[in-house]
Amino acid sequence: MKGKKTAMIDSDATESSGKYRAPALEKGLDILQLLNHEPKPLTVTAICERLERSQGEIFRMIQVLQARGFIDQDPASDGYYLTDLLFSMAMNQPATQSLVEVALPVMRKLASDIGQSCHLAVHARGDIVVIARMESMEQIGFSVRVGYRISITRSVSGLSLFAFQPEDVRARWLELLDPKPSPGELKSFIAAAATVKKNGWARAASSVVKGVTDLSAPIMRTDRAAAALTVPYLKTTHSFGSISTVTEQVQAAANGIAKKLTGNDGRA
Repeated sequence: MKGKKTAMIDSDATESSGKYRAPALEKGLDILQLLNHEPKPLTVTAICERLERSQGEIFRMIQVLQARGFIDQDPASDGYYLTDLLFSMAMNQPATQSLVEVALPVMRKLASDIGQSCHLAVHARGDIVVIARMESMEQIGFSVRVGYRISITRSVSGLSLFAFQPEDVRARWLELLDPKPSPGELKSFIAAAATVKKNGWARAASSVVKGVTDLSAPIMRTDRAAAALTVPYLKTTHSFGSISTVTEQVQAAANGIAKKLTGNDGRA
C-alpha cells in the first residue's frame, strides 16, 4: 500500500521542479485567468479553443465554478464571465479593509474641497484596480467605478504606483503585463515613472476619456507605494481650483492617508 501511495504522489509531480500538481485545480484557475482578460463573455467552445483543451475537460470545471459563484452565464450570448466574487474576497482582506477605512474620510474631505471625485487604486497582476471611490457633491463631474481595472502602463494611477516601487518589484510587474507594450511604449512609461518619482506626483491626460486629466499621488508604506489616490480632473466653469492647486491637494491627502496608516499598524 505504501508503495502504491508513493507512486500516485510521484505521478502528480512535475519533472522539472518536483512540485506537486493538481490538474483539476489548474484547469479551473486557467478558466478564471482567461475570463479575467476577456472584455466579453466566452462560450464553452471558445474557452476550450483558447485553452486548447477538450469540452470533456472544461465543461465540468465551468459547472463547478458557476455553482460556487466565481463565474456566471450571459443569457444573451450563452458566454461565461467572471462575477465580482474574487474581488469581494480580496476586499475582505484585513490589509485592504484597513486601507479603505482610513482613506475614505480623507477622500470625502478632498472631494468636498476640490469639487471633483477621487478614487483609490492598487496593483493587481500588471493592472490597477479601483478599490474605493468618493464622488463630489457637484452636479457635473466624472467618477470611476469600484472594480474598474486597466493596465498600469495605460493609467496615471499605474504610473504613480510603479514609480514608487523597488526595482525587483518593478521587474515583476512588467513581466505580468498582458498584452505586452511595445519597446517604445515601455521605454516611455519607465521614463515617465522617473519624472513622477522626482516630482512626487503624476499628471497626464486620461488615456480613456477625452477632456479628463488624471492627477495621482502615491500612498506610501515604508519604501513603496501601497496605493494611488487619483482625481479625474474635469475643468468646468465652476472648478474650485487650477490643476496645479488640485494636484497639491491630492498629494497632501495621499500623505495624510499614509500617516494614518502608519499610526494604525505601527509601521514606520
